[in-house]
Amino acid sequence: MKLSVADRKYSTELSAANDGEHVNIAGWVHEKRDLGGLFFLIIRDREGYVQVTFHKRTVGKELFEQGRKIPRESVVSIKGIIKAEPKAPNGYELIPDQLDVLSVASQILPLDTTGKVGAELDTRLDARFMDVRTERTKHIFMIRSRMLKAIRNFLTDRGFIEINTPKIVSAATEGGTALFPITYFEREAFLNQSPQLYKQMLIASGLDAVFEIAPIFRAEEHDTTKHLNEATSIDVEVAFVTMEEVMQLLESLVAHVYAEIAPYPGLKSCALDFEVPPTPFRRITYDQAIDLLAAEGEELEWGEDFSTAHEHILGKAIGEHYFIIDWPCAIKPFYAQPIEGTDICDAFDLMHPRLELSSGSQRVHSYELLKERIESKGLAPESFEFYLNAFRFGMPPHAGWGLGVERLLMTMLGLENVREAVLFPRDRRRLVP
Repeated sequence: MKLSVADRKYSTELSAANDGEHVNIAGWVHEKRDLGGLFFLIIRDREGYVQVTFHKRTVGKELFEQGRKIPRESVVSIKGIIKAEPKAPNGYELIPDQLDVLSVASQILPLDTTGKVGAELDTRLDARFMDVRTERTKHIFMIRSRMLKAIRNFLTDRGFIEINTPKIVSAATEGGTALFPITYFEREAFLNQSPQLYKQMLIASGLDAVFEIAPIFRAEEHDTTKHLNEATSIDVEVAFVTMEEVMQLLESLVAHVYAEIAPYPGLKSCALDFEVPPTPFRRITYDQAIDLLAAEGEELEWGEDFSTAHEHILGKAIGEHYFIIDWPCAIKPFYAQPIEGTDICDAFDLMHPRLELSSGSQRVHSYELLKERIESKGLAPESFEFYLNAFRFGMPPHAGWGLGVERLLMTMLGLENVREAVLFPRDRRRLVP
């Protein structure tokens, strides 16, 4: 008779206090330790591990041999009695009286799930289903799930409405060529690089405060440790606020996420780097950033954007999360609000010492000015008519930002490569799995 796993217990639901109870467990054979007439199966489930102890004289020859022959990473269901045992890893062991092998694993594994033998990142990504079985990788994605929940709770608790905008669009969000074209029946369309235009249109609808957590697509030919061609973005747009107010919202959100993740036990068990950043974050102007770089021997022309090397120099000099504000209009999108009588926009970037996390701005809410700004970027207003129409019939002042999920997770946990922060990365070279 096959065991039912409907009433199975996770490893974290068991302890020495369950001594003498009959329980069902199910999971993967993580390790085998054979001492002759005694051997152990370490069974791994989502939450942790259970030691199953096979004494030949107590479990019987048939069950003993059945357990001994199971290859590592096979899926099993085991019924047995919990026995308090101080020498066991969790203070208890399971003495089996029934074992079902639900799926037999191949003898040769693509990588070592115990972590004792390391694997290159490409090897791990090629066999991602197995890489997630390792302790460290599993915890990265458990943390990612907690992070997204914390973000949703933070925003909804503050009256934000979650939205879903199209990912197939007819025009670029910000112009340029960083778009993936697709065939859309008899027309050409594109995968959206940002929900920017749609979330602004929804500000005109009167929803006031909206957010979206969704994929974005950028056809940039980068091959670095911080770029992806499919990423997840947290996008926020708010009516009747200033740029400073959405910056405060952003820094509060980031600090809140860190604080929510800080108690998670997997951080310590996987030696993931972690420190809750203090707020408020420092603010420096674009001009001050130029001066800081000059002091380090890096001379830039005013209006030039910062390279990765420049970001590293600034990050090392500042040493904490910080905002760069007052950017030249020439290097910011058309929807960023110019400061009257200057060449500067009410725009900002949120920086981690390692890289950029977020960008945002006060938005242009005047139809005429927005049309002028589109034209100033060499774009045709006709291509943005569906967007511009929202500004002709009552658009309130508004501001917003976009924050990269993978970059936030990468910097929060001290990961070396952004691909570690996404289950199935899409980059210049990788389209499968």
